[in-house]
Amino acid sequence: MDEEILRAYIEAGRIAKMVREEAAKRIQPGLSVYEFCTWVENRIVELGGKPAFPCNLSINDVAAHYSPLVGDELLVPEDSVVKIDLGVHVDGYIADTAVTVSFSDKWSLLLEAVRSALDKAISAIAPGVKFSEIGRIIEATITSYGFKPISNLGGHSLARYTIHAGESIPNVYEPFLRGKFGTGKAYAIEPFGTNGAGSVKEGDLVTIYALVRPNLKRRLNDIQRRVLNTIRERFRTLPFSERWLTDVAPIEDIRNALRRLSRMGFLAQYPVLVEKGGGMVAQFEHTIVITDSGDVIVTTM
Repeated sequence: MDEEILRAYIEAGRIAKMVREEAAKRIQPGLSVYEFCTWVENRIVELGGKPAFPCNLSINDVAAHYSPLVGDELLVPEDSVVKIDLGVHVDGYIADTAVTVSFSDKWSLLLEAVRSALDKAISAIAPGVKFSEIGRIIEATITSYGFKPISNLGGHSLARYTIHAGESIPNVYEPFLRGKFGTGKAYAIEPFGTNGAGSVKEGDLVTIYALVRPNLKRRLNDIQRRVLNTIRERFRTLPFSERWLTDVAPIEDIRNALRRLSRMGFLAQYPVLVEKGGGMVAQFEHTIVITDSGDVIVTTM
């Protein structure tokens, strides 16, 4: 990894850390989810970065991928547990980070369990360490508090303009997983813990999309072509929200185009993920970069 790329990761991490900490202080019951996520994304830009994906604000048993749609009137509930998941990119190099805030002391131990799992996992990471070993540490830590890790969510490798770059770091022990941490690579480590079933299911709502086949040869109408070209120019292969396209066409036309482009294979959908047993969910996440010299740089701590 050359110095210019490393500087981009570190700058993205610096901005992500600042916004995450400000967001954790700003969030409160009664706040508009739409206004909060818009503030997070605008703050990233104010600090010199760009959003790597739409701000996620996932509440209680919703584990991930809830980002407000145009017209969303949801308010942060009293006594809720809120996951704030945000990403920053600088020239396509991504820092992905998350924090959980609880407005009830009832869930303090759950948050402590997941935060501790993240800290211990990062402390153990070095070039050549197996992904399965990190999964073992995360699972052992969360279960020692009496909770369950979410088995079908986990960390992932990162690449330029690619939020999920092909390698997965589990939140449970998978002894036959062959992957190892390598130098010159970036990884997001993100334990999830719950008092529920320990897995998530896809909900019906889709709030996030990403371009997967920019050059697929299919017949498109004018609005579909305009939406697709805008996605390709603005976001490349990074996830995006309908909120970021409202200058392209009326919102119903945008929604129809996104659904059609998804069915035609141009776009991937990210459905909202909900804990299968209805359990409360906490999440903490940092991004690390392992340099060619073997040093582990935590970009978002």
